[in-house]
Amino acid sequence: MRIPNTFGFDVKAALYAEYDSVEELEKMIAEGRITSPFLHMGCGSNLLFVKDYDGIVLHSRIGGMEVTAEDDEQVCVRVGAGVIWDDFVAYCVERGWYGAENLSLIPGETGASAVQNIGAYGVEVKDLILSVETVNIRGEKRIYQKDECEYAYRKSLFKKPEMKSVFVTYVNFILGKKECYTLDYGTIRQELAKHPAVNLATLRQVIIDIRNSKLPDPKVLGNAGSFFMNPIVPRALFERLLHQYPSMPHYEVDADRVKIPAGWMIDQCGWKGKALGPAAVHDKQALVLVNLGGATGKDVVALSDAVRASVKEKFGVEIWPEVNFIE
Repeated sequence: MRIPNTFGFDVKAALYAEYDSVEELEKMIAEGRITSPFLHMGCGSNLLFVKDYDGIVLHSRIGGMEVTAEDDEQVCVRVGAGVIWDDFVAYCVERGWYGAENLSLIPGETGASAVQNIGAYGVEVKDLILSVETVNIRGEKRIYQKDECEYAYRKSLFKKPEMKSVFVTYVNFILGKKECYTLDYGTIRQELAKHPAVNLATLRQVIIDIRNSKLPDPKVLGNAGSFFMNPIVPRALFERLLHQYPSMPHYEVDADRVKIPAGWMIDQCGWKGKALGPAAVHDKQALVLVNLGGATGKDVVALSDAVRASVKEKFGVEIWPEVNFIE
């Protein structure tokens, strides 16, 4: 069966299986229906399939958003792994809950958000997570508290190879009920200035508008969103680069490290809008690699390798894919 993926590649799995509840997943495990090799995935928005998958692809359809605790300042919400991430963000904004709005319109599902530690515009999903509920291939349930999840920039415990057999079933979030915004990133304040007031609905719309202006719709032009992670470099290297490129954008991480936008470096290397066969760097956002039509995973890998080599040669900085390669 064809594997859903936002690059639009025509890739197939030996078997594609979905489940709607923890109980159904436990039954599949108990009956020995999940055999190796297997891949557990969301909606394929952060995956690059280099070839057909010779095994079982599993997909959670566990839904539901349930308030589990609440007081005057905060609310805790339990969300099924199969819930579309942006549906959850909209749910929070509609109820006046603060924290998720900067993550509006990020593609994918809630379970995958906790695995990838998605982030945008100064916010990461780890900032909102309380705990992650899982079932492993032996049918054993476990809840990982946030401090057990080893969250870092686009990293988590769940991305480690040895955690491949651990399936996220629910994610527990904590949101604020007091007015609080993260606005000092990119052009957020500039865009908000065009509106009469700042509120959750306005900020969500601004984030959506910014994303739509830069990122192509996967239904029109196959892509996986931001393809590369922004590199975090030692301060000494950053200062040398800043001397060479005084207008270089950057974000302070801590006293010893600075984050440099990978998209800016790719643009400086002349890649924005440039194609390599049927794969290309998007002409509005150099962080995004696109399928111009008929591209394969190997075409995108070749483009990725060429872009990374250019950045390394020009800046002496390694950039790494955020997208997960399935080979």
